[in-house]
Amino acid sequence: MKDSPNNRVLIVDGMALLFRAFYGTSYTGYIRKTKAGLPTNAVYGFIQYFFDAVQTFKPTHVICCWDMGSSTFRNESFSEYKQNRMEAPLELIPQFDLVKEVVAEMGVPNVGIVGYEADDCIGTLSAQLGTDSEVYILTGDHDMLQLITERVKVVIMKKGRSNYAVYDLETLLAEKQLTPLQVIDMKGFMGDTADNYPGVKGIGEKTALKLILEYQSIEGCLACLDQLPKSIQAKISANLDMLHLSRDLARIRLDVPISCSLTECLWNLQREAAARKFEELEFGGLVKILGEIEEVIEEAVEEEMDLFSLAVQEAAASREES
Repeated sequence: MKDSPNNRVLIVDGMALLFRAFYGTSYTGYIRKTKAGLPTNAVYGFIQYFFDAVQTFKPTHVICCWDMGSSTFRNESFSEYKQNRMEAPLELIPQFDLVKEVVAEMGVPNVGIVGYEADDCIGTLSAQLGTDSEVYILTGDHDMLQLITERVKVVIMKKGRSNYAVYDLETLLAEKQLTPLQVIDMKGFMGDTADNYPGVKGIGEKTALKLILEYQSIEGCLACLDQLPKSIQAKISANLDMLHLSRDLARIRLDVPISCSLTECLWNLQREAAARKFEELEFGGLVKILGEIEEVIEEAVEEEMDLFSLAVQEAAASREES
């Protein structure tokens, strides 16, 4: 399996799923807790989202990536980066470590490194594993669209369960009119209010897209600066340093000092360990679906082996003909 061209790796943006699960289940004011009072609603919802994705995309390998603290190299470059974020709700805080325990018990590696965001870990692993595997990145963050390649797809979770938008190079161009690199340049111009960096003051998404479509990149735009309307020229010239800084903040790193081999992330659900953890957390309803997930895993492995065998047979036949 290690050398199979049909490996399908699912890289999960852990924080995206956890926050989505927390707010999706707490908006009514009710928060699921154990009898001892431990909040578990985010973890419970996370597992539901996780299993739904596994059943939908049938990966042969799975990894879960996490932020490891709020301070990263981006804060060193720009002190106001993400400083507009509110503190996590008290009921969510104990679930940060708890969800990693659950993921580990299921047999999935947790990946994260201090000083970098989960995005950077995801970018690095997708680049490493995308050389000989098909990679799906599960997230709710459109910034990840910059990571798309011929072998890397980005799955955006939409409202409701089992509702996904899968982006590849063709879909990205058709829907956004952009290439992956242009996704980064867009953020350089327009900034990102969620991450609290400004881009070029006075340039929003509409103008940024127009500039990218006409001049292809930030460099292309700067090379033709004198051809732009005077008002746009003035805005760019006055914010040139922030333009470059914003683009750098938006760029997901692909060279984080981490690695995860296919052997390490083989999706092999540890059913007994997972069941014990679910029972400990009083997740009775989730214990029942572990059997269904095992069947999905077996189907995915069988399909991969069938495709691998077919590829070997075709290669052998081709050699005989030549």
